[in-house]
Amino acid sequence: MSDFVSASELNDLLSRGAPVRVIDVRWRLDRPDAGHDDYLTGHIPGAVFAALDTELATHGEPSEGRHPLPSTATLQAAARRWGVRAGDTVVAYDDFTGISAARAWWLLRQGGVDVRVLDGGIRGWQAEGFEVATDDVVPEPGDVVLDEIGGDALSIDETAAFPESGVLIDARAADRYRGESEPYDPVAGHIPGARNLPESVHFDAAGRILDRETILVSFAEIGVTPGTPVAAYCGSGVTAAHTALVLHEVGIDARVFPGSWSQWSNTPGLPVATGDQPG
Repeated sequence: MSDFVSASELNDLLSRGAPVRVIDVRWRLDRPDAGHDDYLTGHIPGAVFAALDTELATHGEPSEGRHPLPSTATLQAAARRWGVRAGDTVVAYDDFTGISAARAWWLLRQGGVDVRVLDGGIRGWQAEGFEVATDDVVPEPGDVVLDEIGGDALSIDETAAFPESGVLIDARAADRYRGESEPYDPVAGHIPGARNLPESVHFDAAGRILDRETILVSFAEIGVTPGTPVAAYCGSGVTAAHTALVLHEVGIDARVFPGSWSQWSNTPGLPVATGDQPG
């Protein structure tokens, strides 16, 4: 079963009254508070806004990274606020490629929830001509009980050693990987041994996921094939969750280093590689 759902499939599920809870996970790195404003300008009818920074992450010292994992209790409380009940399917979306929606997918899946991502996001929904709403949805609280999360997360020490036994993917843009640009963190470059595959290669111009064979070829080019131990990181643990989502879609399980470059670069004494080679 696919981890993605199309706009027409979601519309059909909602029209039939299926037990589906839709969450809007729009979020911007440069304006973290803008997601709720975007939600209020137009969202899928019945969708509840999910705040990435406070419900899908917590906050701590810079050495913990920008988006540390929430506790299981925090995520469960959020899911109940969204109205998620036992047995529901959750469909998460954002405004384009599903990067922030994938953070919800990654966490909720660990918690035992049946969860999908809307292919093409709200733009794909509107392109099909489906209606949007502008209310701030407050559903009846849900009763979902989550399994403990965090088992798919790598620690910083595990990440440092990972290239010795598997493929560590850096999902950031190539210029950040090479160390030519670093707009957010104190040091430019990448984790030694990591291979670069920007998440943007997995989508078409409309923000929809590419076909299975194309995706498998792109991963094979950096040494990832079915059975390969693989993990991903990015700037702060959001985009890497999307890489894990795409890998899962083609039958490859992956772990995520949630601290990502924001944690690595804020931890004194850790090595840094630059250039277009793993190092």
